[in-house]
Amino acid sequence: IPASGKTGFGVDKILEAVIKRVPAPKGEPDGPLQAMIFDSVFNTFRGIIAYYRIMNGSLKKGDKVKFVNTGETYYAEEIGVLKMDLLPKAKVSAGDVGYIVSGIKEAKEVKVGDTITTVANPCKEAVQGFEDVKPMVFAGIYPTDSNEFEDVRYAMEKLQLNDSSLVYEPESSAALGFGFRCGFLGMLHMEIVQERLEREFGMSVITTVPNVSYYCYTLREPDHQIIINNPSELPDPSTISTIEEPYIKAQVITKSEYVGQIMTLCVEKRGELRNQIYLTQDRVEITFDMPLAEIVFDFYDRLKSVSRGYASFDYNPIGYRTSDLIKLDILLNHQQVDALSALIHRSN
Repeated sequence: IPASGKTGFGVDKILEAVIKRVPAPKGEPDGPLQAMIFDSVFNTFRGIIAYYRIMNGSLKKGDKVKFVNTGETYYAEEIGVLKMDLLPKAKVSAGDVGYIVSGIKEAKEVKVGDTITTVANPCKEAVQGFEDVKPMVFAGIYPTDSNEFEDVRYAMEKLQLNDSSLVYEPESSAALGFGFRCGFLGMLHMEIVQERLEREFGMSVITTVPNVSYYCYTLREPDHQIIINNPSELPDPSTISTIEEPYIKAQVITKSEYVGQIMTLCVEKRGELRNQIYLTQDRVEITFDMPLAEIVFDFYDRLKSVSRGYASFDYNPIGYRTSDLIKLDILLNHQQVDALSALIHRSN
């Protein structure tokens, strides 16, 4: 809106309206510090800079602070508030949105939703709602040249500095050599990481078929849960009691003329129809419960094909369910290639 006020709303009027709408902070300025981290950035010279909002209490420069969920302690080398730039201050209080520089070098030490408090006057409980980021899709990333393993490791460490949701650990494959088992938030996240490795670091990598994590229970220990992130980790089939796989609630919005093809596709992917709502005369929202494993490979491409691009897709996890799954191995010259193994439903 222009500052001239030609529309009847000048900038001063807008600011006045915003100030009236924003409630005054209810926190106690002198109580125990309770600040929630909502973001963090990596600075080459200063390390990780965490952004937070103080809910209660106050924070002074030089205070010894503790991150509640990670349990780590640091010194507040520099604090301040967020304006057009970082504005250093000696003290920030309840209601302020600010930053803290404490010499942190690893992104995984700063988690979004974590609570900052002081060691001298700690808060009794953390800000509610914190959850660890859980990867939903797993895939192996291997260098095309085995001599570049350390270069890929360096690139992954750099990527993780500004993408704390990327999880990886070293693994080896008989067919592909040494590489990394990576966890991603979804298929788009996986493609972004792969592109960044190639564009920003010049790494030529091979990505294995994406899969999801499963819960396995054995006959000997029916109450002990084994997490399977890689099909090669599956125990001997004769010892398995049950296998559980993650399910999602999938919502597809499309034109009514494509409903038949989309329903056929979702049922083929072991989907269970939950709801069908006509938003307008020719626009429909269809809700399915589906196994996550069925959508991480080619589901989105096929959905766009059958709907000629006129379908939007959204999903959220709804927990694990027992399924009749078996391990599929692929042999080359009569030798099993572990990178090509997959867990699939018995009907397939």
